Amino acid sequence: MTQRLPPSLTPLDAALAALLRELQPVAPIALPLAEALGCIAAEMPVLKAYPPHDVAAADGWALRANDLVGVSSYSPLPLPAPPVWVESGDAMPEGTDCVLDADAVATVGPISEVLAEGIPGQGVRRAGSDIAAGASVAAPGTKICATDLMLARAAGVGMLSVRRPRLRIVNVGDSRVSARLIAEHARACGAEIVEIAAGARDPASIADVLDASACDLLLLIGGTGVGREDAAISALAVHGNLLAHGIALEPGRTAATGRLGAVPVIALPGSPDQALATWLTLARPVLDRLSARRQQRAITLPLARKIASGVGVAEIALLTEEAGTWQPLAVGALALQSIARADGWLLVPGDSEGFAAGQPVDAYRLRE
Repeated sequence: MTQRLPPSLTPLDAALAALLRELQPVAPIALPLAEALGCIAAEMPVLKAYPPHDVAAADGWALRANDLVGVSSYSPLPLPAPPVWVESGDAMPEGTDCVLDADAVATVGPISEVLAEGIPGQGVRRAGSDIAAGASVAAPGTKICATDLMLARAAGVGMLSVRRPRLRIVNVGDSRVSARLIAEHARACGAEIVEIAAGARDPASIADVLDASACDLLLLIGGTGVGREDAAISALAVHGNLLAHGIALEPGRTAATGRLGAVPVIALPGSPDQALATWLTLARPVLDRLSARRQQRAITLPLARKIASGVGVAEIALLTEEAGTWQPLAVGALALQSIARADGWLLVPGDSEGFAAGQPVDAYRLRE
Protein backbone atom coordinates (compact mmCIF):
# COMPACT_ATOMS: atom_id res chain seq x y z
CA MET A 1 0.00 0.00 0.00
CA THR A 2 1.37 3.43 -0.89
CA GLN A 3 1.80 5.57 2.20
CA ARG A 4 -0.16 8.79 2.21
CA LEU A 5 1.46 11.91 3.65
CA PRO A 6 -0.13 14.30 6.15
CA PRO A 7 -2.33 16.86 4.36
CA SER A 8 0.02 19.76 5.22
CA LEU A 9 3.66 20.13 6.22
CA THR A 10 4.94 22.36 9.03
CA PRO A 11 8.19 24.21 8.22
CA LEU A 12 11.10 22.65 10.06
CA ASP A 13 12.16 25.86 11.82
CA ALA A 14 8.59 26.47 13.04
CA ALA A 15 8.29 22.93 14.41
CA LEU A 16 11.60 23.27 16.26
CA ALA A 17 10.72 26.71 17.63
CA ALA A 18 7.47 25.34 19.08
CA LEU A 19 9.35 22.52 20.81
CA LEU A 20 11.98 24.85 22.29
CA ARG A 21 9.51 27.50 23.45
CA GLU A 22 9.83 27.94 27.23
CA LEU A 23 11.97 24.80 27.47
CA GLN A 24 14.59 25.13 30.22
CA PRO A 25 17.71 23.08 30.95
CA VAL A 26 17.32 20.29 33.49
CA ALA A 27 18.68 20.84 36.99
CA PRO A 28 22.32 19.84 37.55
CA ILE A 29 23.08 16.68 39.50
CA ALA A 30 26.29 15.62 41.27
CA LEU A 31 27.76 12.35 40.00
CA PRO A 32 30.87 10.33 40.83
CA LEU A 33 33.57 10.75 38.21
CA ALA A 34 33.00 7.43 36.45
CA GLU A 35 29.28 8.18 36.05
CA ALA A 36 29.92 11.76 34.89
CA LEU A 37 31.86 10.57 31.82
CA GLY A 38 29.97 11.65 28.69
CA CYS A 39 27.59 13.98 30.54
CA ILE A 40 27.38 17.73 29.95
CA ALA A 41 29.29 19.85 32.45
CA ALA A 42 27.37 22.28 34.64
CA GLU A 43 29.19 24.58 37.09
CA MET A 44 32.62 23.13 37.74
CA PRO A 45 34.67 23.44 40.95
CA VAL A 46 37.69 25.76 41.03
CA LEU A 47 40.77 23.56 41.23
CA LYS A 48 43.77 23.95 43.49
CA ALA A 49 47.28 24.02 42.06
CA TYR A 50 48.77 20.65 41.18
CA PRO A 51 51.29 19.63 42.20
CA PRO A 52 50.68 21.67 45.36
CA HIS A 53 54.45 22.18 45.83
CA ASP A 54 57.65 21.62 43.87
CA VAL A 55 58.34 17.90 43.36
CA ALA A 56 61.20 15.92 41.88
CA ALA A 57 60.66 14.99 38.25
CA ALA A 58 63.52 12.46 38.32
CA ASP A 59 65.50 10.39 40.78
CA GLY A 60 68.64 12.14 41.96
CA TRP A 61 70.30 14.58 44.36
CA ALA A 62 68.36 17.64 45.52
CA LEU A 63 70.57 20.76 45.54
CA ARG A 64 70.45 24.54 45.13
CA ALA A 65 71.59 25.69 41.68
CA ASN A 66 73.19 28.95 42.88
CA ASP A 67 75.58 26.93 45.01
CA LEU A 68 76.83 25.03 41.96
CA VAL A 69 78.00 27.86 39.65
CA GLY A 70 81.31 26.88 38.04
CA VAL A 71 81.33 23.37 39.46
CA SER A 72 82.75 20.58 37.28
CA SER A 73 84.69 17.35 37.60
CA TYR A 74 87.85 19.48 37.44
CA SER A 75 86.57 21.88 40.06
CA PRO A 76 84.32 19.86 42.37
CA LEU A 77 82.37 21.36 45.24
CA PRO A 78 82.92 19.68 48.62
CA LEU A 79 79.79 19.47 50.75
CA PRO A 80 79.71 19.80 54.54
CA ALA A 81 77.05 17.06 54.62
CA PRO A 82 75.72 14.54 52.06
CA PRO A 83 72.88 15.96 49.88
CA VAL A 84 69.33 14.64 50.08
CA TRP A 85 68.43 11.89 47.63
CA VAL A 86 64.91 12.23 46.15
CA GLU A 87 62.77 9.89 44.11
CA SER A 88 60.53 11.10 41.30
CA GLY A 89 57.39 12.57 42.85
CA ASP A 90 58.97 13.41 46.20
CA ALA A 91 58.54 16.92 47.58
CA MET A 92 61.66 19.01 47.08
CA PRO A 93 63.52 19.67 50.35
CA GLU A 94 63.50 23.20 51.69
CA GLY A 95 66.12 25.41 50.02
CA THR A 96 66.66 23.16 46.96
CA ASP A 97 65.61 23.90 43.38
CA CYS A 98 67.29 21.31 41.12
CA VAL A 99 67.86 17.56 40.90
CA LEU A 100 71.18 16.21 39.62
CA ASP A 101 71.81 12.71 38.31
CA ALA A 102 73.28 10.07 40.60
CA ASP A 103 76.78 10.33 39.05
CA ALA A 104 76.89 14.10 39.62
CA VAL A 105 77.79 13.53 43.25
CA ALA A 106 80.79 11.43 44.31
CA THR A 107 81.19 10.16 47.86
CA VAL A 108 84.59 8.99 49.11
CA GLY A 109 84.58 8.06 52.75
CA PRO A 110 82.96 10.85 54.74
CA ILE A 111 83.32 13.44 51.98
CA SER A 112 80.77 14.14 49.21
CA GLU A 113 81.62 16.27 46.19
CA VAL A 114 79.39 17.72 43.49
CA LEU A 115 80.89 17.26 40.02
CA ALA A 116 78.44 19.22 37.83
CA GLU A 117 76.51 22.46 37.66
CA GLY A 118 72.75 22.68 37.87
CA ILE A 119 70.17 25.19 36.75
CA PRO A 120 67.06 26.25 38.68
CA GLY A 121 64.18 23.90 37.89
CA GLN A 122 66.36 21.13 36.48
CA GLY A 123 64.70 17.80 37.26
CA VAL A 124 61.90 19.59 39.11
CA ARG A 125 58.18 19.85 38.45
CA ARG A 126 57.06 23.25 39.71
CA ALA A 127 54.01 23.80 41.88
CA GLY A 128 51.00 24.38 39.64
CA SER A 129 52.82 23.26 36.50
CA ASP A 130 50.22 20.53 35.75
CA ILE A 131 47.13 22.36 36.99
CA ALA A 132 47.17 26.10 37.64
CA ALA A 133 45.34 27.38 40.70
CA GLY A 134 41.85 28.52 39.69
CA ALA A 135 41.58 26.22 36.67
CA SER A 136 38.39 24.26 35.91
CA VAL A 137 37.82 20.61 35.06
CA ALA A 138 35.76 21.51 31.97
CA ALA A 139 33.86 24.46 30.57
CA PRO A 140 30.12 24.44 31.37
CA GLY A 141 28.15 23.14 28.41
CA THR A 142 30.89 20.82 27.16
CA LYS A 143 30.90 17.03 27.32
CA ILE A 144 32.94 15.47 30.12
CA CYS A 145 35.71 13.34 28.60
CA ALA A 146 38.39 11.03 30.00
CA THR A 147 41.03 13.75 30.17
CA ASP A 148 38.66 15.95 32.20
CA LEU A 149 38.34 13.12 34.70
CA MET A 150 42.14 12.88 34.82
CA LEU A 151 42.30 16.53 35.94
CA ALA A 152 39.59 16.00 38.52
CA ARG A 153 41.32 12.96 40.03
CA ALA A 154 44.71 14.70 40.11
CA ALA A 155 43.12 17.65 41.92
CA GLY A 156 41.33 15.40 44.41
CA VAL A 157 37.81 16.09 43.12
CA GLY A 158 35.47 13.12 43.58
CA MET A 159 32.12 14.45 42.28
CA LEU A 160 31.15 16.64 39.34
CA SER A 161 28.04 18.71 38.67
CA VAL A 162 26.52 17.75 35.32
CA ARG A 163 23.28 17.93 33.38
CA ARG A 164 22.05 14.54 32.19
CA PRO A 165 18.57 14.70 30.62
CA ARG A 166 16.52 11.54 30.97
CA LEU A 167 15.33 10.16 27.64
CA ARG A 168 12.59 7.59 27.21
CA ILE A 169 12.15 5.82 23.88
CA VAL A 170 8.96 4.03 22.87
CA ASN A 171 9.53 1.59 20.04
CA VAL A 172 6.26 1.47 18.14
CA GLY A 173 5.90 -1.68 16.06
CA ASP A 174 9.12 -3.18 14.72
CA SER A 175 11.63 -0.29 14.71
CA ARG A 176 14.40 -1.92 16.73
CA VAL A 177 17.24 -0.87 14.41
CA SER A 178 16.13 2.76 14.48
CA ALA A 179 15.47 2.71 18.23
CA ARG A 180 18.98 1.45 18.95
CA LEU A 181 20.51 3.93 16.50
CA ILE A 182 18.80 6.87 18.20
CA ALA A 183 19.56 5.57 21.70
CA GLU A 184 23.26 5.31 20.88
CA HIS A 185 23.32 8.83 19.41
CA ALA A 186 21.52 10.12 22.51
CA ARG A 187 24.01 8.50 24.88
CA ALA A 188 26.85 10.06 22.91
CA CYS A 189 25.19 13.44 23.50
CA GLY A 190 25.07 12.97 27.27
CA ALA A 191 21.55 11.65 27.77
CA GLU A 192 20.50 8.97 30.21
CA ILE A 193 18.31 6.35 28.51
CA VAL A 194 15.83 5.45 31.23
CA GLU A 195 13.95 2.93 29.07
CA ILE A 196 13.43 1.63 25.57
CA ALA A 197 9.81 0.51 25.79
CA ALA A 198 8.08 -1.73 23.28
CA GLY A 199 4.65 -0.66 22.09
CA ALA A 200 2.18 -2.26 19.73
CA ARG A 201 0.68 -0.43 16.78
CA ASP A 202 -2.86 0.02 18.13
CA PRO A 203 -3.69 3.27 19.99
CA ALA A 204 -4.61 1.56 23.28
CA SER A 205 -1.30 -0.32 23.55
CA ILE A 206 0.66 2.77 22.59
CA ALA A 207 -1.22 4.82 25.16
CA ASP A 208 -0.20 2.34 27.86
CA VAL A 209 3.47 3.20 27.33
CA LEU A 210 3.05 6.96 26.83
CA ASP A 211 4.56 7.78 30.21
CA ALA A 212 6.54 11.01 30.61
CA SER A 213 6.56 11.04 34.42
CA ALA A 214 10.19 9.91 34.72
CA CYS A 215 11.80 11.53 31.70
CA ASP A 216 12.70 14.93 30.29
CA LEU A 217 12.22 13.98 26.62
CA LEU A 218 10.02 11.28 25.12
CA LEU A 219 10.70 9.83 21.69
CA LEU A 220 8.25 7.64 19.78
CA ILE A 221 9.86 5.68 16.96
CA GLY A 222 7.63 4.24 14.27
CA GLY A 223 3.92 4.43 13.57
CA THR A 224 4.01 8.06 12.39
CA GLY A 225 2.50 7.57 8.94
CA VAL A 226 -1.15 7.73 8.00
CA GLY A 227 -1.55 4.10 7.09
CA ARG A 228 -4.16 1.89 8.73
CA GLU A 229 -1.65 0.47 11.23
CA ASP A 230 0.10 3.77 12.10
CA ALA A 231 -1.44 4.87 15.40
CA ALA A 232 1.36 6.71 17.25
CA ILE A 233 0.09 10.14 16.25
CA SER A 234 -3.53 9.49 17.18
CA ALA A 235 -2.43 8.15 20.57
CA LEU A 236 -0.36 11.27 21.19
CA ALA A 237 -3.22 13.53 20.08
CA VAL A 238 -5.61 11.83 22.51
CA HIS A 239 -3.33 11.64 25.55
CA GLY A 240 -1.14 14.70 25.01
CA ASN A 241 -0.86 17.86 22.96
CA LEU A 242 -0.07 17.30 19.27
CA LEU A 243 1.83 20.35 17.97
CA ALA A 244 2.55 19.25 14.41
CA HIS A 245 2.26 16.16 12.25
CA GLY A 246 4.05 16.34 8.95
CA ILE A 247 7.34 18.25 8.85
CA ALA A 248 8.79 19.84 5.72
CA LEU A 249 11.86 17.62 5.99
CA GLU A 250 13.29 14.99 3.65
CA PRO A 251 13.66 12.31 4.84
CA GLY A 252 11.27 12.54 7.75
CA ARG A 253 8.07 14.09 6.38
CA THR A 254 5.78 12.04 8.62
CA ALA A 255 7.53 13.08 11.85
CA ALA A 256 5.46 14.75 14.54
CA THR A 257 5.97 16.90 17.62
CA GLY A 258 3.94 17.36 20.77
CA ARG A 259 3.95 17.47 24.55
CA LEU A 260 2.82 15.31 27.42
CA GLY A 261 2.34 17.90 30.11
CA ALA A 262 5.58 19.92 30.08
CA VAL A 263 7.64 17.11 28.51
CA PRO A 264 8.44 17.50 24.80
CA VAL A 265 7.51 14.53 22.61
CA ILE A 266 8.96 13.84 19.17
CA ALA A 267 7.60 11.06 16.98
CA LEU A 268 10.28 9.80 14.62
CA PRO A 269 9.42 7.69 11.56
CA GLY A 270 10.47 4.08 11.86
CA SER A 271 12.95 3.76 8.99
CA PRO A 272 16.57 4.48 10.03
CA ASP A 273 17.17 7.30 7.52
CA GLN A 274 13.99 9.15 8.50
CA ALA A 275 14.61 8.56 12.20
CA LEU A 276 18.16 9.89 11.89
CA ALA A 277 17.08 13.00 9.97
CA THR A 278 14.41 13.77 12.58
CA TRP A 279 16.91 13.16 15.36
CA LEU A 280 19.47 15.57 13.87
CA THR A 281 17.03 18.39 13.16
CA LEU A 282 14.48 18.16 15.99
CA ALA A 283 15.40 15.75 18.78
CA ARG A 284 19.06 16.64 19.20
CA PRO A 285 18.43 20.42 19.44
CA VAL A 286 15.83 19.72 22.14
CA LEU A 287 18.27 17.47 24.00
CA ASP A 288 21.00 20.12 23.72
CA ARG A 289 18.64 22.71 25.22
CA LEU A 290 17.81 20.37 28.11
CA SER A 291 21.49 19.76 28.85
CA ALA A 292 22.56 23.39 28.20
CA ARG A 293 25.14 21.99 25.80
CA ARG A 294 27.16 24.46 23.78
CA GLN A 295 26.17 24.70 20.15
CA GLN A 296 28.01 22.25 17.94
CA ARG A 297 30.71 23.93 15.90
CA ALA A 298 30.20 23.85 12.14
CA ILE A 299 33.01 22.74 9.84
CA THR A 300 33.20 25.02 6.81
CA LEU A 301 34.62 23.43 3.65
CA PRO A 302 33.93 23.81 -0.07
CA LEU A 303 31.65 21.28 -1.75
CA ALA A 304 33.39 18.84 -4.08
CA ARG A 305 30.29 18.81 -6.31
CA LYS A 306 26.94 20.53 -6.37
CA ILE A 307 23.90 19.63 -4.29
CA ALA A 308 20.55 20.15 -6.00
CA SER A 309 17.41 20.50 -3.89
CA GLY A 310 13.76 21.32 -4.43
CA VAL A 311 12.28 24.43 -2.85
CA GLY A 312 9.74 24.00 -0.06
CA VAL A 313 11.21 21.10 1.92
CA ALA A 314 14.43 21.07 3.95
CA GLU A 315 16.71 18.19 2.99
CA ILE A 316 19.47 16.34 4.79
CA ALA A 317 22.69 15.76 2.87
CA LEU A 318 25.29 13.27 4.09
CA LEU A 319 28.93 14.10 3.41
CA THR A 320 32.42 12.65 3.61
CA GLU A 321 35.51 14.77 4.10
CA GLU A 322 37.98 14.31 1.25
CA ALA A 323 41.06 16.38 0.42
CA GLY A 324 39.81 19.45 2.27
CA THR A 325 36.31 19.36 0.76
CA TRP A 326 32.89 18.04 1.64
CA GLN A 327 32.00 15.25 -0.79
CA PRO A 328 28.21 14.63 -1.02
CA LEU A 329 27.20 11.01 -0.41
CA ALA A 330 23.43 11.22 -0.44
CA VAL A 331 20.70 13.84 -0.37
CA GLY A 332 17.13 13.25 0.77
CA ALA A 333 17.07 9.47 0.43
CA LEU A 334 19.77 8.13 2.76
CA ALA A 335 20.90 4.55 2.27
CA LEU A 336 22.17 2.70 5.34
CA GLN A 337 25.62 2.38 3.78
CA SER A 338 25.74 6.14 3.24
CA ILE A 339 24.78 6.72 6.88
CA ALA A 340 27.56 4.39 8.01
CA ARG A 341 30.17 6.07 5.79
CA ALA A 342 29.23 9.70 6.42
CA ASP A 343 31.55 12.02 8.33
CA GLY A 344 29.14 14.94 8.44
CA TRP A 345 25.71 16.22 7.57
CA LEU A 346 24.33 19.37 6.03
CA LEU A 347 20.86 20.86 6.18
CA VAL A 348 19.69 22.30 2.87
CA PRO A 349 17.06 24.90 3.90
CA GLY A 350 13.58 24.68 2.45
CA ASP A 351 13.97 28.00 0.64
CA SER A 352 17.18 26.90 -1.11
CA GLU A 353 17.68 25.17 -4.45
CA GLY A 354 20.96 23.71 -3.19
CA PHE A 355 24.62 24.65 -3.31
CA ALA A 356 27.05 25.01 -6.19
CA ALA A 357 30.26 23.01 -6.52
CA GLY A 358 33.11 24.79 -4.76
CA GLN A 359 30.74 26.78 -2.53
CA PRO A 360 31.80 26.77 1.17
CA VAL A 361 29.11 25.19 3.34
CA ASP A 362 28.69 24.77 7.10
CA ALA A 363 28.34 21.09 7.93
CA TYR A 364 28.35 19.26 11.25
CA ARG A 365 30.20 16.19 12.36
CA LEU A 366 27.99 13.12 12.39
CA ARG A 367 30.34 11.16 14.64
CA GLU A 368 30.79 12.33 18.23
